[in-house]
Amino acid sequence: MSIYSRIRPLAFKLPAETAHELGKGALRVAQSTRPTRAGLAAAYRFENPALEIERFGTKFSNPVGVAAGFDKNAEVTHALSALGFGFVEIGTVTPYPQEGNRRPRLFRLREDEAMVNRMGFNGHGMERVKERLQRDGLPSIPLGVNIGKMNTSGEREAIEDYRRVFDRLSPFADYVVVNVSCPNTPEEFDESSPEHLRAVFETIEVENDRDVPILVKIGPDSPEESILDLVDIVEEFELDGIIATNTTTSRDGLESPNQQEWGGLSGAPLEDRSTEIIRTIAEHTDLPIVGVGGVDSAESAYEKIRAGASLVQLYTGFVYNGPSTAKAINKGLAGLLARDGYRSVEEAVGADIS
Repeated sequence: MSIYSRIRPLAFKLPAETAHELGKGALRVAQSTRPTRAGLAAAYRFENPALEIERFGTKFSNPVGVAAGFDKNAEVTHALSALGFGFVEIGTVTPYPQEGNRRPRLFRLREDEAMVNRMGFNGHGMERVKERLQRDGLPSIPLGVNIGKMNTSGEREAIEDYRRVFDRLSPFADYVVVNVSCPNTPEEFDESSPEHLRAVFETIEVENDRDVPILVKIGPDSPEESILDLVDIVEEFELDGIIATNTTTSRDGLESPNQQEWGGLSGAPLEDRSTEIIRTIAEHTDLPIVGVGGVDSAESAYEKIRAGASLVQLYTGFVYNGPSTAKAINKGLAGLLARDGYRSVEEAVGADIS
């Protein structure tokens, strides 16, 4: 029995957001010195050449990353690197600090191995995140920056919000994600409308003189036609990739009483839908896809890779399985690749696409 399996029942007695903050506090302590980071890496990193893959002009030592939302303010990127993740995505980062929605706003659905969140883009704002990245330095793994708008911003203000955060934080990023699919922020206008998306991409394109790779995060609740229309716009602007998918508002098949809470659902119930969308996108475009939604094991990661994802991300699976999550998934992935005769992750990407 692992230490985490003993601690988790105690942690799960606390409100979910309180436990998350305590967990991040422990990670901040663990990353505070070189010896403690080295100790984490010795215990949790798993390396295998077959897991290496290059995307967005960057080499990833393995395809398993931490999704946006876990480390919104870039507080524990070094600890996440030491825990064996291949990359980490901070954010969603907004131009200015904001409180987000009122607590409680994060809920466990233990019976479903899921979570519901309605955080509402709470965070420290771009200036504090920038200062932290400058002070603490960048992690030894690729860093993604997920950018968003203020909750009070209208359509025109939102475009400027994206521009401001991109301008401040893109110099630190290996890629930047435009988040226009969060179900937990006020619906002042249709963020995923073709007109709005074109305005956002045109604005960022002007700012992107360093050619930082730009990705778009899409949601799982739109019909296939709308998803493919968005992919066409992404290709029109020659963006660099798609993250599929964000959380869902669906509650189909859930058992936990907390299913009644409003917000975005993540975790195991989202696995099949996100994989289906990955496959649909991969059949439509050659753009790299980052798969997220229900990744909690080597098998679930491998299924998304075979469906067309080059990289995968997780958050809820990390919460449920603890610090050994990346090691377990990567070790299992290496075994699955070898079993099926693949010499690398690259060879397995899209293997199930006919």
